[in-house]
Amino acid sequence: MSGINREGDLILVHYEDQPVVYARIQAIEPDIKRDWFQVTMLILSIPYQVVTWILREEYVNGAPFTMGGKGMKFEKVEVDLPGRTSGDDQSASGSKGPKKSPKVVAFKKQH
Repeated sequence: MSGINREGDLILVHYEDQPVVYARIQAIEPDIKRDWFQVTMLILSIPYQVVTWILREEYVNGAPFTMGGKGMKFEKVEVDLPGRTSGDDQSASGSKGPKKSPKVVAFKKQH
């Protein structure tokens, strides 16, 4: 697990030590209970589902926890885009150089 999970992050949800589904964190809001958070996620399944779980910060960031006696864990998904490295954002680096255009791949219709 690398780093802190934030709103908009893609995670892989593990159930009983098995990866089961991807989800995007939609919102993290304080719960009425101190040190707990309401974590709203878009579960990327068909059909998609929106769920809200009440979790401690360490659980959101990858520490194992249980739900109904079953082991759970979040794993942050880091996506490396071709031609980009983390921190390669032009606005953050202040670079004014030319940007490399992404490669466009055409889909060919099968007859």
